[in-house]
Amino acid sequence: MLTDSVTVQCPYCWETIEVVVDCSVEEQEYTEDCSVCCRPIILTVITADGELQSIDARSEDE
Repeated sequence: MLTDSVTVQCPYCWETIEVVVDCSVEEQEYTEDCSVCCRPIILTVITADGELQSIDARSEDE
């Protein structure tokens, strides 16, 4: 499994956190709890050829 460690900003507490992304899947959306405030962050990840192209972190309210 190809993985990449990426930093994103929590849409609730605005802290920068590190998440691990599975780069073997081209498009994915999943929920991961913030390691600081524990609120659920929806991550949308786009990869191509095993490399991260974009990641979007948003709250459940959006």
